[in-house]
Amino acid sequence: MEKKKLLKKLLSGSKNIRFSEATTVAEAFGFKLDRISGSHHIFVHPDVPELVNLQEVKGKSKPYQVKQLMKIIEKHNLKIGEDE
Repeated sequence: MEKKKLLKKLLSGSKNIRFSEATTVAEAFGFKLDRISGSHHIFVHPDVPELVNLQEVKGKSKPYQVKQLMKIIEKHNLKIGEDE
């Protein structure tokens, strides 16, 4: 799915977000996978002090973690493709 369509899906508040969709959007905004600790995938961004934690549960993302990702993107005014 196109990155902008994925972003719209995440912004809609859908609780049915695939883990791969959430990671694709995080990476589109310049987040890089830093490490994996158990089921926790930790993403970092060079301009953002907060870490982004995403977990996969049966192929889906946890809705509260997707909301946290969106809040961080909004708070820091990140744009798609910033670090590409």
